[in-house]
Amino acid sequence: MASHKERPGPDVLSDVKSIAVVGVSQKNIKFGVSAFRELKKRGYEVYPVHHSTDKLDGVKCYRSVSHLPLVPDCVLVTVKPEAASEVVEQAVAKGVRMIWFQQGADFSAAVDKARQAGLKVVSRKCILLYTEPVAGIHRVHRFFSKLFGKY
Repeated sequence: MASHKERPGPDVLSDVKSIAVVGVSQKNIKFGVSAFRELKKRGYEVYPVHHSTDKLDGVKCYRSVSHLPLVPDCVLVTVKPEAASEVVEQAVAKGVRMIWFQQGADFSAAVDKARQAGLKVVSRKCILLYTEPVAGIHRVHRFFSKLFGKY
């Protein structure tokens, strides 16, 4: 089971250039779309993934990790926990080496599955605290996370 004390370290994304964001949608209130936009702004090569969306902000959206045109450096999971195990299976089959389960949901089963498959796993953390330049509310959140030893 994923530890509550898991700390990925400030350089966890230092070698990451491409990120597939699984769980984007046309609903602007969902984290997946916010993460997609922020990661893109921060210079990452970002691939939106959603089973029924064709485009997001003019960018081709892929139906699954399996349909991506390349193996991304990282897969960011923002879907419901019950859908996360399938994402892990697709990531493993694709050859992905790192998977990030966005904080806010209990992904324990999928985390265990990903670790057993040998993937580098980050969970219970917000990816936007670890991507430079950190801005806005995420800068404040990172400050307090560092202050209280949770970064």
